[in-house]
Amino acid sequence: MAEAAERAAGTDAAEPFAVGITVRGYETDTQGHLNQSVYLQYAEHARWSLLQASGIRQSTMVDRRVGPVTVETTIRYRRELRAGDEVEVSCAFVWGEGKTFRIEQTVRTTDGTVAAEVSAVCGLLDLTERKLLQDPRAAFRDLADQPALLGLADA
Repeated sequence: MAEAAERAAGTDAAEPFAVGITVRGYETDTQGHLNQSVYLQYAEHARWSLLQASGIRQSTMVDRRVGPVTVETTIRYRRELRAGDEVEVSCAFVWGEGKTFRIEQTVRTTDGTVAAEVSAVCGLLDLTERKLLQDPRAAFRDLADQPALLGLADA
């Protein structure tokens, strides 16, 4: 599995967008397993990869004076990861009502073992007003070339 391998959600609803990553030695701690903070970096990498796959560039968001923010993150560690392990980090937006939405992610080894589950409550910040947008779905739909990758209808 290549580091930048990506699978888009639009082709098979059962398979969410995912990014492949190989655990690097310098990311491990003295016990020899992946440092807990690196799971957040993997999750963030998958999130930005999904945004980019949907056609949303970071520079476009900055130009439009909006940016994604995380207000809460929960990580459930299931199995340790070691240097050289290859994993796939999935990423799916879960929409509700209001200013926030969830991003659900799973870190899996190549044999399908769940190493960690990451759940985050996020919003889209107006960078001028420094407040969350009232309707982040509408903003993402407007920004994306492929909003279906974000779980949004193309209309």
